[in-house]
Amino acid sequence: MAYDETLAARVRDLLAPLPGACDKRMFGGLGFLTDGHLTVALNHDDLMVRVGPDATAEALTRPGARPCTMGARTMRGWVLVDGEVLDDDVLAGWIERARAFVSTLPPK
Repeated sequence: MAYDETLAARVRDLLAPLPGACDKRMFGGLGFLTDGHLTVALNHDDLMVRVGPDATAEALTRPGARPCTMGARTMRGWVLVDGEVLDDDVLAGWIERARAFVSTLPPK
């Protein structure tokens, strides 16, 4: 999956201050990890956000959010957010939501 370089730079800027944050090419796209856990990823112009299984239903009520699918499989605990709605505040909110979930996972 190709990705939007401008969106990648914006995500990178938001995650850069966090210890243990990095980006990594994966599946033809770009994933962003915090503390070794995949946190968000770029899918063309959209943002894949790891919200966790318990928060998925609520996250899907947000503007621009839809289920994240890979082929016929729905990715449990992930949502895909339309790049069109990702102004600076909205992007920061989604990144924080993903970061909050990932912080509950055991260390890698």
